[in-house]
Amino acid sequence: MNIHTKLISLFSILLIIVVFASCKKDFEEIDTNPLGFTKASDGSLFNGVIQSVLLSGNEQFYVNNEILYKQTEQAALTKSAWGNFTIGTENIWSNYYRALPAIRELEKRFDSYPPSSSVTNMRAMLKIVLAYQTFKLTDLFGDIPYSKAGYGFQDLTLLHPAYDTQRDIYNSLLDDLQWAADNLKNDSISVIEPFATFASFDKLFNGNIKMWQKFTNSLSLRYAMRMSGKEPEKAGAIIKDLIEKNAPVLVGYDFIGAKLESACLWPAANGFANNSVSWSFREHNGLRMGSNIWHQFSSSDDPEGSGIFDPRAIIFFEGDQNNKWVPYPQIPDGTTPSSQGIPYGSHRDSKDNYGLKNNVNYSPFNFFVIADENFMPVILMTGAEVHFIKAEAYFRGIGVGMDKETADIEYMNGINSSVEWWLTVAHNMKLPLSGVGFDEKNNIPSELNAASVLNHFGSWMAATEEEKLANIYTQRWIDAFRQPWEAYAEARRTKMTPRENGPIAHFRMPYPPSESQYNTENWNEAKGRQGGEEPETKIWWIPW
Repeated sequence: MNIHTKLISLFSILLIIVVFASCKKDFEEIDTNPLGFTKASDGSLFNGVIQSVLLSGNEQFYVNNEILYKQTEQAALTKSAWGNFTIGTENIWSNYYRALPAIRELEKRFDSYPPSSSVTNMRAMLKIVLAYQTFKLTDLFGDIPYSKAGYGFQDLTLLHPAYDTQRDIYNSLLDDLQWAADNLKNDSISVIEPFATFASFDKLFNGNIKMWQKFTNSLSLRYAMRMSGKEPEKAGAIIKDLIEKNAPVLVGYDFIGAKLESACLWPAANGFANNSVSWSFREHNGLRMGSNIWHQFSSSDDPEGSGIFDPRAIIFFEGDQNNKWVPYPQIPDGTTPSSQGIPYGSHRDSKDNYGLKNNVNYSPFNFFVIADENFMPVILMTGAEVHFIKAEAYFRGIGVGMDKETADIEYMNGINSSVEWWLTVAHNMKLPLSGVGFDEKNNIPSELNAASVLNHFGSWMAATEEEKLANIYTQRWIDAFRQPWEAYAEARRTKMTPRENGPIAHFRMPYPPSESQYNTENWNEAKGRQGGEEPETKIWWIPW
């Protein structure tokens, strides 16, 4: 059921409740707002907002696995048998717009509280999570309802909100992130009530304001760079300000040692099992390691794996039924054998049956990456990504003076931190039922490390300046292996991520069908303004 229909039904029920309540003797009940979140604490509402960051099974199955991995060429789609991507887009859309009313309620509450550092921190944290979620949605769909959305509980006239342009959304969110960065306070006054209780519901950073500051600045870098091709002056000013004032950001590597900072939700630490990933792979069963990413990890096609120089190959993928490294062709032909096998079945969660893949022909995703419900994090951003963004800024002179030497340092820090971060995650992974650990079933030779990657992808190995820039994009693309929506954005923005099929020609997801039924007028207006909603219609920030 569409969110608009749900709200209308809810209001009808609430109206009946109000009518019956008016016959009661206790008239104070009449004065209670029936449309408010009167029984939910600020912290519990915020907890629900953070939970909305989690990917649903349908999003992963129908959008990530069926479309985004294929378009980014981070993997190979061996069969396109489903075609029901609207199940996924409806799910993404409804998850966002279900969370918005709670966000608007919290905004309303914060406006009513006496000003304090505590309330300011709470407001800033809410803005940051909202910005992350909204950027992700608009990057998939283009123009979306935003500034007037989520207020249906407060104003019935806003049940069918207008669409904001993507440009306006970007500018508004970047301003919000700037406000959050300027106003977050990491002092003793800010951590008293109501913040102390509110922070106990913070499953992202556990109330650590310093990490919230780093996350907001890192997001500003990401999205300023993303729109730099269309808004170079504003994007450059944001990047310049953040870098020149040495604003705190997520740090992967500081050239002295690994910091490996990231913004993630860690299931076991937060008391939930992230089982939607295993479900989406098990039921979909169409993804395998493709020849494109294989050639970023290995210097040869030796099925024994003798050419592998990047340990992330062994973290992200595994051998076929015979433990051979066999990529599925990114461009298959009529002679390409089918993929076969059941590499993602739950039967493998066992010490004895782990190797049973039922004659799978090609290297699948590593079973631990998709089956570990407790120790494989839900990734929002890594410190490695921040290094790659800075490397691009210095390399191209975006917001800062062109400085190839500093670009190279940031690039090496990015590779060092990405490789070590993924190795750390891998060594901690366990299968949920058997408790088998990653290292029990996967052997990563000690000579495979950041140095072995740099021996192939170091800037000194590049023959041209264009190749050096392409290497920055390649390593950022690899680091985003479990964030295919981010790799999709970078493929569309740069046109330089690794590909075997030629430049990407898929630029957006069509709006979910429910919008054409329940928000028809605004949907039609948004489609016309953007030139359509077909996959080949580019969204605003694509510069080419």
